[in-house]
Amino acid sequence: MEIWRLPISASQRGKLISAGYTSLSSLSSISSSDLARELNVSESEAMNILKVASHSRGSETSNASCSIVEVLDTFQWWAGAQSAWDMLHDEESLMHITTSSADLDNILGGGIHCKEVTEIGGVPGIGKTQLGIQIAVNVQIPNDFGGLGGNSIYIDTEGSFMVERAFQIAEACIEDMSEYNRFLRKDFQECKIKMQPQDILENIFYFRICSYTEQIALINYLDKFLSENKDVKVIVVDSVTFHFRQDFDDMALRTRVLSGMALKLMNLAKRFSLAVVLLNQVTTKHTEASFQLALALGDSWSHTCTNRIVLYWNGNERYAYIDKSPSLRSASAAYSVTARGIRNSSSSCKRIKMM
Repeated sequence: MEIWRLPISASQRGKLISAGYTSLSSLSSISSSDLARELNVSESEAMNILKVASHSRGSETSNASCSIVEVLDTFQWWAGAQSAWDMLHDEESLMHITTSSADLDNILGGGIHCKEVTEIGGVPGIGKTQLGIQIAVNVQIPNDFGGLGGNSIYIDTEGSFMVERAFQIAEACIEDMSEYNRFLRKDFQECKIKMQPQDILENIFYFRICSYTEQIALINYLDKFLSENKDVKVIVVDSVTFHFRQDFDDMALRTRVLSGMALKLMNLAKRFSLAVVLLNQVTTKHTEASFQLALALGDSWSHTCTNRIVLYWNGNERYAYIDKSPSLRSASAAYSVTARGIRNSSSSCKRIKMM
């Protein structure tokens, strides 16, 4: 059971979530005095919270035991196992979300991967939000045009989402599909009438988050939301960093909260076969008597995502570099932020024309 379901007052639940306690198991080994200090409540109130949690945990264990017995009576215990061969087949059949830059898609193995958590970080102005909006639009490209035909969730923690920009990118996306259709000499008239920029915007579920408490609560709520909105195929968090850099002094507590949130997002990606894209900021890191830029939230956070992409400037050109991935080799690709959205870099286009 998660904390937000616990039968205590809303203020007590809010304090627990703010302190990093998101599940009953996280309360199993803490004393009432330590909990009282962390929540800034009386010890008697902390004891009552732990008592309610213990009772709920006991009921949950009892119900779970009954459920397990029922399952074992129906299925053999190994029925849920999956062979490595099946896993490989599943991975090869997974769809990707195009970034609208062929060069960037190429180093990503086709685009942003479903069932995985991809972190994208870089300096301000490099195009993180532009890429996030592009992905939220492109996930809606119909299956006939190589897309997923799904909806998107955009979680905005900084207030950087621009609906006018999303409309521009949606218009360009439809124009690209129309051009692709003419190239293949198919009748696109009916589809063109059905899909308009406003339709794309209506399928972007937007959440504005103003504190890390709200961010944690929303991540916990997504399980229910996705169960009711099964067409969602991507979750974009812009940015995952903002509130955790502003409001936290206790780094150990921050690490615990972030790890729990990352695990939740990984489970959502696997369970609902969707992509999770986490946009991240940069910070200054001191190494070997020098300072260099690094993605925020520290080394422990870097292990929580499946893929890590670093965006950077090389002269006047933007580049994306695959810093970490279990399935992709390290590589770089140039890209541009244009009026139509993310595209190949101008230098790449010039090389193609020369050839």
